[in-house]
Amino acid sequence: MMEKIQRFGGAMYTPVLLFSFAGIAVALSVVFKNPMLVGSIATEGSAWYNVWSIIENGAWTVFNQLELLFIIGLPLGLAKKASGRAAMESFVIYLTGNYFISSILQFYGDSFGVNFAADPGGESGLKLIAGIKTLDTGVLGAIAIASIAVWLHNKFFEKKLPDWLGVFQGSTFVYILGFVVMLPVALLICLIWPKIQLGISSMQGFLVSSGVFGVGLYAFLERVLIPTGLHHFVYTPFLYGPAVVEGGIAKYWMEHLNEFAQSTAPLKELFPQGGFSLNGNSKIFASLGISAAFYATAKPSKKKQVLSILIPVALTAALIGVTEPLEFTFLFIAPPLFLLHAVLTGLMAATMFSFGVVGDMNSGLIDMLTRNWLPLGANHWQTYLIQIIIGLVFVAIYFISFRYLILKFDFATPGREKDDTEVKLYSKKDYKEAKKDTQGTPISDPYSERAQVFLDAFGGAENISKVNNCATRLRISVKDETKVAADTVFKTGGAHGVVRKGNAFQVIVGMDVPQVRERFEQLLN
Repeated sequence: MMEKIQRFGGAMYTPVLLFSFAGIAVALSVVFKNPMLVGSIATEGSAWYNVWSIIENGAWTVFNQLELLFIIGLPLGLAKKASGRAAMESFVIYLTGNYFISSILQFYGDSFGVNFAADPGGESGLKLIAGIKTLDTGVLGAIAIASIAVWLHNKFFEKKLPDWLGVFQGSTFVYILGFVVMLPVALLICLIWPKIQLGISSMQGFLVSSGVFGVGLYAFLERVLIPTGLHHFVYTPFLYGPAVVEGGIAKYWMEHLNEFAQSTAPLKELFPQGGFSLNGNSKIFASLGISAAFYATAKPSKKKQVLSILIPVALTAALIGVTEPLEFTFLFIAPPLFLLHAVLTGLMAATMFSFGVVGDMNSGLIDMLTRNWLPLGANHWQTYLIQIIIGLVFVAIYFISFRYLILKFDFATPGREKDDTEVKLYSKKDYKEAKKDTQGTPISDPYSERAQVFLDAFGGAENISKVNNCATRLRISVKDETKVAADTVFKTGGAHGVVRKGNAFQVIVGMDVPQVRERFEQLLN
């Protein structure tokens, strides 16, 4: 079971690693489009503004298509064989399921409590996915269907059919089975998901009337529901709908920004509804505490690798408020940490609101500066000083609590590999021999060189049963663990260490592990 959990967690890295660059690109675009930061050259309609708008729209691709990324990315990490074909099968099965959902709701939407005529987005519960108008099941729906597709692939991809049905073997057979399975799955989603969405919507009135507690619960729900996609039902009516103020918090705040800036009255008196837009504080301060805890608990030999991952994801979260790159690094590996994160998010929002902090603070540091601190700082700097102090206190709380839980329960957060090295010396001749392939031919590709060393160290292709990888580790299951060489042999191929658990091994390769795994599988085949 632990091996399966670790395998799933490693597969999550495949799409997650794309987030870092995309987040930085969005952040730069936002900065360069802001006249308050770069001057009149960024005025809307200018050539400068238009160019950066084009760049920003491209950068949002990763975040706007999360479902598709996970539908394709998970099979690449979870399929036992032919992972590329598994990704294609998963993609087609996912689209088929959504077409089924769309058609069911088109004809029988009223029976399921869904207004299919409504525009996608907001409170409609609908979303356009690859041009399909369907239920917004978020990343959770994508992960569930990808898991079904991978199971079908692993079980039936190599199924031998009678010769006269040979054209239906392989990926086609997996798709046929997926097509059949998606019919009842789509019907089940139509039955269950709208009720879950309705339950979330019914909580809005309770939150509005509950003061500090309501603000904290709102922030908690907005964070904890991210994996399901239901967080849209929490924040959309508040930020863009009439839940607390006509037109939504975002619109109302901007319309009255000059009025608030000129007033010396406390912001909480001027706009108490702004307590429901404090989630950006978690995105800024939590990212610092969580990243520090990950770095502090990493093995000394892994700290540089961990830092190379944490810096871009922490910047993405803090600068523009896109937290998926950071949160998805531990969401499915250590769910208790994500639950703690959601609880602390609620406590931080409730604490700030009780001390008078309100505003339009739903995003990252850039929006915090331009929509709050810069325009209102002259008359409300005391509020923002309190905000920063509370935020820094929660940085410490995040760091201490995350570090404690990671160490106590030995969560497999980045850099937590064990490095038990057996002491044995190897000669230069041994190293050169290891750099030849199984036919004795020297290998020129550096990735292939490393893969060949690792394959030989595992006892050859006949001793390999499973191959997988995470962000920095090559994960291998062998048939006979006694045939596996000492750690020092792996290190001749550039490994930083080896983790051994029975017949399951983790070779710490580094950030080029996807390329090494690809060459490893080529050698196996």
